[in-house]
Amino acid sequence: MNIEDFRIYCLSKTGTEECLPFDENTLVFKVMGKMFALTSLEKEEFTVNLKCDPDKSLELRESYDEVQPGYHMNKKHWNTVAFERSLRDSFLKELIDHSYNLVVKGLTKKVKAELELLKEMG
Repeated sequence: MNIEDFRIYCLSKTGTEECLPFDENTLVFKVMGKMFALTSLEKEEFTVNLKCDPDKSLELRESYDEVQPGYHMNKKHWNTVAFERSLRDSFLKELIDHSYNLVVKGLTKKVKAELELLKEMG
C-alpha cells in the first residue's frame, strides 16, 4: 500500500482528520482529536505507526518482520509497520482498523455519541 492509498483509507473513516501537529514532515491521522496513525513524509521507506493492543503487538512482531515496536512511541501500545514490503493491503487495512477502533473505544461517552451522529449523517 502506498502513502496515497493509506491516506485515502484513513480519511474514509468517520470522524477522521489529517494534520501536521509536530512538524511539516510528520503526517498524523486523528479520530475525534485522538491520534490513531502517523507517518513520516521524508523517510525512504514508507512506515506507519499504528496503535495496537499490547498482546496483539507482541504476536504481530513475532509473526511479521514488517511489524516492529513503535518508533519514538510507547512500544507497548504502538507498532511501526512497513507498508511497502510484502504485507497484503487487506491486512494493512485490518491493522489501521484495529488502531482506529482502539482509539474510538477509549473516547468518552460524549465524544462517542458525537462520532455516532457523524456516522448516521454519512
